[in-house]
Amino acid sequence: MGILSKIFTWWDGATIGTLLDSSLRGEHVGTDAQGNRYYRGKKPKNVDGLERRWVIYSGANDASRVPAEWHGWLHGSFDGVPQSNLPPPRIWEVDYTPNATGTDQAYRPQGALERGGRRAQATGDYQAWSPDA
Repeated sequence: MGILSKIFTWWDGATIGTLLDSSLRGEHVGTDAQGNRYYRGKKPKNVDGLERRWVIYSGANDASRVPAEWHGWLHGSFDGVPQSNLPPPRIWEVDYTPNATGTDQAYRPQGALERGGRRAQATGDYQAWSPDA
């Protein structure tokens, strides 16, 4: 199933077409701690005067997996490749946690249908509109 998934699926890593295009038209500039690979276009600038930059995810395509320093590089906030000028980690920085939206670990507040759909009793400060009033 490995080669077929590379041909037909895009949501779990790159397809064969993306990998071929990246090897022909891109230059590998770095890899982050999660295994995501970062590329820049071999052509110096596009018509807007900007360099083309992209990421190939290691695993599921989830933009929340891009670390802050690489996010800044991808969006052109700075020109230097992040691995060459990373500041030391701050004491308050935490490790990456995946985006849990749509999973069983997603946040569900009290009253959500997935938690039984029971809300707290209204306090009386709200009166619903009625067409008869």
